[in-house]
Amino acid sequence: MKTMKNLYSYYLILPAILIYSVFFVVPAVIGFYYSFTDWRLDRLDIHFIGWENFSKIFSDKTLTLALKNTVIFAVVTVVGKNVIGILLAVALNMRLKTKNLLRALFYSPSILSILVISILFTPMLRTEGTINQMFEAIGLHSLSQAWLTNPQLVIWTIAAVSIWQSAGFQMAIYLAGLQSISQEYYEAARIDGASSWKSFFKITLPLLLPAININLMLTLIGGLKVFSEVYVMTGGGPGNASQVVGTIIMRAFGEGNWGLGTAVNTLLFVAVTIIAIPLLIFMRRKEVAE
Repeated sequence: MKTMKNLYSYYLILPAILIYSVFFVVPAVIGFYYSFTDWRLDRLDIHFIGWENFSKIFSDKTLTLALKNTVIFAVVTVVGKNVIGILLAVALNMRLKTKNLLRALFYSPSILSILVISILFTPMLRTEGTINQMFEAIGLHSLSQAWLTNPQLVIWTIAAVSIWQSAGFQMAIYLAGLQSISQEYYEAARIDGASSWKSFFKITLPLLLPAININLMLTLIGGLKVFSEVYVMTGGGPGNASQVVGTIIMRAFGEGNWGLGTAVNTLLFVAVTIIAIPLLIFMRRKEVAE
């Protein structure tokens, strides 16, 4: 009887496993094979070429720049979204009369598509755009920049837009985590004479680790998979200055170089897996049960 119950639970998840296997596992395995071939649009025969596509990735300056930009974007957005998200959550978890309004205000950008956000910000960030006009109007001429045409600045600008769009979503997750922490811990800390800062680092942060874990995974994977905002705001320009792995994949497939595009996609998948899984395991071990 017990065996039948165990089998019954497996039968319930079998449809999900089948769908996941058909639409993810099988294409991933096939894509892994094609990343080692010279699969192209202009030829019918496909040949196994080993590591040639991968060696091209690390020898081509544009491809290495795209990898560098992807890492920069991921690191900046992970730090920015989580730090701002925690600060907003802590501030809006206090007893403020307008806290509900402020929560809705800060969360609202995350409701909009990143495509819409990127389209709105593109004219604002031009040399003659609203952002520079605002700086000039208040006398801060030195802060006016070529936000989207300066090769050294452009990827940081796109990262800032992504942080603005998504930090409210991270705030909502941190708020849920904060509200699950019992106030008895803080009351005991106050009785013991602990300062607000000490309470934050000794009580809030340790008990907030599950929410931090979730947000780190979401922002890290999202940062490494960046595509839409770069494609809409700069198309990878000026020149190739803001190319990321996502735009390189699209360009490779657009040129009919499907083998190379699949190789870059496989490399991205491996990178996300190698970074995300150890981080997830590490963070899980640090979590504290209430």
